[in-house]
Amino acid sequence: MTRLARIVAALAATLAIMGTARAAGDATRGEAHFQDCAACHTLEAGANGVGPSLHGIFGRKAGDVADFRYSPAMKRSGITWTPETLDKFIADPQGLVPGNRMPYAGMAKEADRADLIAYLQKASK
Repeated sequence: MTRLARIVAALAATLAIMGTARAAGDATRGEAHFQDCAACHTLEAGANGVGPSLHGIFGRKAGDVADFRYSPAMKRSGITWTPETLDKFIADPQGLVPGNRMPYAGMAKEADRADLIAYLQKASK
């Protein structure tokens, strides 16, 4: 392997590790980001607010909380909430599910979304 090839391989490995660390998020910082969500959502099972409870969100189908009135768009979305789908939704709710009723413009920073998702993975169980 040439010196240049070794340098490129080392750089690629470093970037991959950095991407993984960023994607993992920081739950402590995510808890602070959740304060924006808490205006409408709770993490308590069966306790809906203006928005549905986020308790047990991961692995759940969108529009599936029985006692919450979802928009037809959310019910038809076919989404199952994973860290990846939640990241896309938090980034641009109307872009992922046009016509949903959530009055939120989105969270632009990828690192902030990763932190929020890390917190939700910890706190929504």
